[in-house]
Order: sequence, then C-alpha cells, then structure tokens
Amino acid sequence: MIGMHFGAFLTLLVVSLIGAAAIHYGFRYRFLEGIDGFLGKWIVGWVAAWVASPVLGSWFIRVKIADVYLIPALLGAFAGAFMTTAVFKALAKARASGMESKAATPVSMHETKAA
Repeated sequence: MIGMHFGAFLTLLVVSLIGAAAIHYGFRYRFLEGIDGFLGKWIVGWVAAWVASPVLGSWFIRVKIADVYLIPALLGAFAGAFMTTAVFKALAKARASGMESKAATPVSMHETKAA
C-alpha cells in the first residue's frame, strides 16, 4: 500500500476532505479557528484514512474505489481529524493547569520563608 496509484491517492484525499470538513465545519470541533486548523485535520485525516484499511480490514467489498475500502477509510479519516483537535485541546488544558500551579508556587515559598 506504500506504492499507491494516483486514483487511490485521490480517493483518500476526498475521503479525508469529507472527514476534516465534517469535524471542522459540521461539528465545529476546533482548536485553530482558521484554514490552518482545517488543513491540519485534512493532512492527519489523510494519513489516518491511509492506515485504516490495513488496520481495520476490508469491509463491504462492493464499496471500494481504486483499491480503497471506503468504510474503514472514512472511519480512519473521522478518527484522525477528531484526534488531532482532541490531543491539542488536551495539551493546551494541561499546559494551562500546569501554569496555574506554577504561578501559585512562588507565593507559597515566599510565605514559608517569612514564617
């Protein structure tokens, strides 16, 4: 599957476009608001759709275009686009909570020295 035909590449491109558009514009699940967030989801969705067929298997042989099984590819594209945003939101939340605890640390150290 590493050496793919151009038709398979285009099929994965369209499938990942559908997944990224559904997550970014349909569900409005975003970390970055502009086109950069959408393009990031599209790229990760393409990679996830590419990996999904070998991982999930070949479902519904009749729903196959250019040697790409559409059901696993769609599931992979949606999962990849969703996980991109979920991971970055989790990292931002962890960083924000870590900064709050660091901001409180010098005050508690100052009170300990004064006592």
